Amino acid sequence: MSSPQFDLDSPASSPASPSPAPAGKKHAHSMTSAELQKRQLDKLLKRVDRPMVIPDTPKSKEIKPPKDIVRNVQGSSAGAGSGEFHVYRAHRRREYARLKMLDENAKKSEEQMEYEAKIAEMKAVAEARTAKKRAKRQKKRSKVAVKKQKTLQDEGSDKEGSDKEESDKEESDKEGDKEEGDKEEGDKEDKDEGEE
Repeated sequence: MSSPQFDLDSPASSPASPSPAPAGKKHAHSMTSAELQKRQLDKLLKRVDRPMVIPDTPKSKEIKPPKDIVRNVQGSSAGAGSGEFHVYRAHRRREYARLKMLDENAKKSEEQMEYEAKIAEMKAVAEARTAKKRAKRQKKRSKVAVKKQKTLQDEGSDKEGSDKEESDKEESDKEGDKEEGDKEEGDKEDKDEGEE
C-alpha cells in the first residue's frame, strides 16, 4: 500500500498539526488585558435586554451555633480512644474559631466606638472654631455698622452745622454790609460837615 502524500511545507497538510485558528479570532491566552476587557464588554452589550447579576458584598463571617444534640456521649469512666481524636480536634478547632470571632467582634465594636468618639470630638472642635469665627465676624460687622451710622450722623450734623454756619455767615455778612453802609454814610456826612 502506498502511504498518503503530504506536502511537508504546509502545516495544514500534516495530519498531526491542529487546524489553524480563523484569521479574525484570537485565543484568550494570547490577548492583552485591554483586548480581553473589550471582548467581555462587547459580549455584554450584545445582550442589553438581559438583567445583570451583581453579587452582594461579602457578609461578615459567622460561626455555626453549637449543636443541640451531642451524639456518642461517653460515660465518665470511658477513656478517649485514638479513634475519637479527630472528634476532639474538630471540637477544639470550632471552639478556637468561636473565641477568635468573639475577640474580633469585640475589637471591631471597640474600634467603632473610638471612631465615633473621635468624630464627635472633631465635630465639637470644629463647631467651637466656627462659633469663635462667627462671633468675630459678627463683632466686626457690628463695629462697621456702628461706624457707618456714626459717619452718617456726623455727615448729617455737618450738613446741618454747615447750613447753620452758612446762614449765620450770610446774616453776619448782611449785618456787616449794613454796618459798612452806616459807616460810609457816617463818613459822607462827616465829610459834608467838614466841607461846610
